[in-house]
Amino acid sequence: MDGFKGFPEGKSRQVPIPSLFFSELLPLIDHLGELKLTLHVFWRLSQIEGPFRFLRWADLVKDEALADELGTQAGAKPDALREALGQAVQRGTLLEARVTSSQGAEQIYFLNSPKGRAALRAIESGRWRPLEAGADGALEIEEPVNIFQLYEENIGPLAPMIADALTEAEETYPPAWIEEAIGIAVGNNKRNWRYIVAILERWQREGKYGTKEKAKDRPDSEAARRRYVEGEFSDFIEH
Repeated sequence: MDGFKGFPEGKSRQVPIPSLFFSELLPLIDHLGELKLTLHVFWRLSQIEGPFRFLRWADLVKDEALADELGTQAGAKPDALREALGQAVQRGTLLEARVTSSQGAEQIYFLNSPKGRAALRAIESGRWRPLEAGADGALEIEEPVNIFQLYEENIGPLAPMIADALTEAEETYPPAWIEEAIGIAVGNNKRNWRYIVAILERWQREGKYGTKEKAKDRPDSEAARRRYVEGEFSDFIEH
């Protein structure tokens, strides 16, 4: 078996891999082909320019480097690739879309990221056909709120329990609500997840601006800011 000769001197191109891959995804992967494919996809996507990056089945099946990684012979490669892709899609790492081009129907794959999910929704609704000529920059999508990044940048480190709470919140409340509630917490210098949840629960219970005196209830008004600091949310504030 040939050994690895080591990394060369000088700068080399880096491949960005989210930290959640190591803390959340890697412990779940129990299929060697899936692991190799996932790492290969990160590498391939890092080489693609443009706002929406994806890989085509036709490109993956002809990728000799990937064939070597999966340890397959040329004749058996499609089956090994299909199995690894199926595992990654089922796991939720990759998103699969079936699209039509001048060469017929084929599958394309996105990373399961905010942009990937937005692109998949646009394809499914018929608003974007990525393989058509000139389609690379034709899709204008407002990138969804990344509440995990938002929390880390404004509140604090993303501990496992907080990550679970954010995941649950994302399934319960509109992401824009979470973004606005975090903004209120930052504006009041109350960087506390319980405080944020209390705001979200009230909005869900009473309506986002309440049922009375809407103008006074708006979160960006001074009256609303005092209510969050001095009113029923005071129990969740660390003085």
